Amino acid sequence: MMTPSISKGAPFSAFHSHPGYRRMFAPECLTIGIFLPLHFYSGEMSVLVGQTELVERIDRHDFAAVWVRDVPLFDPLFGDAGQVFDPFTYLSYLAARTKKVALATGSAIFSLRHPIDLAKASATIDQLSGGRLVLGIASGDRPIEFPAYGLEHERRGERFAETVVYFRQLMRAGRLSIDSPLGRFNEAELLPKPATGSIPLIVTGASRQTLGWVADYADGWLTYPEATHIPEGPKRLEEKIKAWRNLIPDGGFKPHMTNEWLDLVEDPNHPRVPQQGGYVLRTGRNGLIALLEEWQAAGVNHAALGIQFSQRPAAEVIQEVAEDVLPFFPSHQSPPPIALGW
Repeated sequence: MMTPSISKGAPFSAFHSHPGYRRMFAPECLTIGIFLPLHFYSGEMSVLVGQTELVERIDRHDFAAVWVRDVPLFDPLFGDAGQVFDPFTYLSYLAARTKKVALATGSAIFSLRHPIDLAKASATIDQLSGGRLVLGIASGDRPIEFPAYGLEHERRGERFAETVVYFRQLMRAGRLSIDSPLGRFNEAELLPKPATGSIPLIVTGASRQTLGWVADYADGWLTYPEATHIPEGPKRLEEKIKAWRNLIPDGGFKPHMTNEWLDLVEDPNHPRVPQQGGYVLRTGRNGLIALLEEWQAAGVNHAALGIQFSQRPAAEVIQEVAEDVLPFFPSHQSPPPIALGW
């Protein structure tokens, strides 16, 4: 097996001791995670009251992961405030309130922040959670944010790639000397280091890179799902996944993820019906199970489900998915989180 460059993606076996990664991913299998927030922000923070208690239930129900989004500024013209809370701060809070669920970002905007800050926050969360952080990363798609940071929107792809390399260099043990377009230093060390030595980087979409770059540098790939109400959508997704995996340098396994926003109705046999121009899928649980089976056959290894558009109470939807859907797609046995008593 080829040994990857320190700045490139690692083979699946490199994460054999990572509790979060191994809980979520295995070849030819699909697991389920829940995207936060559980309620859509529409001007009042009160919609998030009680969310942490529901995340604790998600953990007890044995879902594979909870996902948080990264939206530094709410642009009303974009129409989506995302998670609202800062993802790194909030994941630290959730790490203290949960025991085993993987903590995932979907996705941290790598092109907006300096890699030292990203690495420091990520390694801290990974240590505090006992190795449960899975870092979804992206180049960003909200134009208002880049001038707000004093950055050029058109350079986000280049900056994203530079940040990935710098971030991975910072994870190396011992004193480091780094010379990057984003900064340089001699004989210093980033502390803390991740709990198991590394943090998996899951690239979202293209992030303005080539498919070959994603195959080389990512530890996994998160993409939009294509159409979810007809079988042709998962088949198109399968073609995309195969094209990517054919480019992985050693031909080894790397996981693929996708997501969907759900309006899960009470009637278990309600057909899959696209809503809001295909952005939301209204379905009963049998339609959801069928979709997840189609995704699994297509090569998807994890499905992140968002329920913020559901008309039913979030607790009710979580309970139904846990009881009637999750048993078909169980989370994987993984090393237990490292208990260090912080």
